[in-house]
Amino acid sequence: MHLSVITPDKTLYYGECRLVQIPGSDGLFEVLDNHAPIIALLGKGRIKAQEPDGKELFFNVEGGMVKVNNNRMVILCG
Repeated sequence: MHLSVITPDKTLYYGECRLVQIPGSDGLFEVLDNHAPIIALLGKGRIKAQEPDGKELFFNVEGGMVKVNNNRMVILCG
């Protein structure tokens, strides 16, 4: 799936991932390829993204929102 992690100032990440773990406002959840469309609020915490080669990336967030549709995930965060 294609992931974009965007803040008001810059793009933190733009690339392919096979798994993304997100601190939702109601708790932690994961998104994999072919996930059903979803829009959700983020809580304070850490995003974990795993690239196709297994490399893991981490982003600390204070909140925001996530949208998943057609194997494209956009995370708008602060």
